Amino acid sequence: MAGEKIFSTSLFGFKKRDVNSYLEKMNREYEEKIRHKEKEIADIKAQYRDIKSKYDELNANINQLQEDRKKIADAIITAQEKAEAIIDEARRQAIDEKKRLEQQVEEEKEKLVDIKQELKGLKYEVVDKLKKYEGELSNIIEE
Repeated sequence: MAGEKIFSTSLFGFKKRDVNSYLEKMNREYEEKIRHKEKEIADIKAQYRDIKSKYDELNANINQLQEDRKKIADAIITAQEKAEAIIDEARRQAIDEKKRLEQQVEEEKEKLVDIKQELKGLKYEVVDKLKKYEGELSNIIEE
């Protein structure tokens, strides 16, 4: 053994003082090693608590990020659905407005046809009246 001690001998065996001092020395070394190991254990426990605390904090952050991600995804989906609904409504309104305007154009065309016919009728009336007045003026001039 590396720590093997050879004691000096006396009349009835080993010298008591050498054995006692060796045992005291071994006891001190053993207690020092125990204190050192207890300090290492305390340091490791402190590191474990720190790491556990950081792990718990990171885990809480991950959970919060996942919740935020879900909320954002839900918000984006909702916004997209609303946007699609708005676009669909705008398309429907545009189609309705186009139909209304086409109908209005058609009505205005019909009115224009009616006005043209009225103008044609008025033109014939004016031509007739002018011919009548021309005939009367011719009669008056001949007289």
